[in-house]
Amino acid sequence: MPLVAPESQVMLQYNLADPLPFFALAMTLFAIVALRYFSVVGFFYLLLNVFPINALIHRRVQPLPPGYRQRWREVRWSVISSLIFSLVATSIAALWQQGYTAIYNDFGQYPWWWLPVSLVAAVLVHDTCYYWLHRWMHRPGIYRVIHRVHHESRVTSVWTSFSFHPVESLLQASIVLLIVLFLPLHYLTILAWLAFMTLTSTVNHCNVEVYPQNFYRHWIGKWLIGATHHSLHHKQFRSNFGLYFTFWDKWLGTESSLYEDKVREVTGLKDRSERLT
Repeated sequence: MPLVAPESQVMLQYNLADPLPFFALAMTLFAIVALRYFSVVGFFYLLLNVFPINALIHRRVQPLPPGYRQRWREVRWSVISSLIFSLVATSIAALWQQGYTAIYNDFGQYPWWWLPVSLVAAVLVHDTCYYWLHRWMHRPGIYRVIHRVHHESRVTSVWTSFSFHPVESLLQASIVLLIVLFLPLHYLTILAWLAFMTLTSTVNHCNVEVYPQNFYRHWIGKWLIGATHHSLHHKQFRSNFGLYFTFWDKWLGTESSLYEDKVREVTGLKDRSERLT
């Protein structure tokens, strides 16, 4: 039985149960997702690597930036990931149209305060599910088949943010699908969540620490993952599994013991002659 009334019929004119409208929407969303990837990632690439006045160039976590071969490999995988994300998004739209999700489009259906609360809830649930999925993908047999593609980028870049094996892309997108089946979210809240997802993934892979000095000790900053935190994951493999936050890594003892020294070094709080590698 549908979870909610199929109110989304007014939002989607064509029946997505039919192959042609499904394919047309999937290709449209593919263009949008790919454009979002190239726009956000391209902006950060220019900001952190190309612009002649770059105040953050000294904040590189790993000193040698990736070469063009790695970038092209990451772009190829990212385009495939964008296609898979779009197919899952179209499947979500089809389920929404038939009333099988908790997505809503009537602002009056829930109180206004639910908009920010539901966004925070979605992000926290997503972070939790991803942490455990990520740890599972580091099991040797699973890693070799699925997650190794992402870790071929030992030194990350903004282009790494969507660089996944197709199965990993499908697994990641499936978390979003599961959440929207049960958590009431306005479609604009979902758009905000996706924008936040793209932004944080780009920041975490950019290999430049963009947060201020001592932010890792701030009552907010100590819970946020940044480029230094995630770069250590790509170097060590067995630590720092979180997506947005450090909660689970701290609580379960999987945060790298090198993290505080490394972030102090990168942000200039530690003598670079003692640089960690």
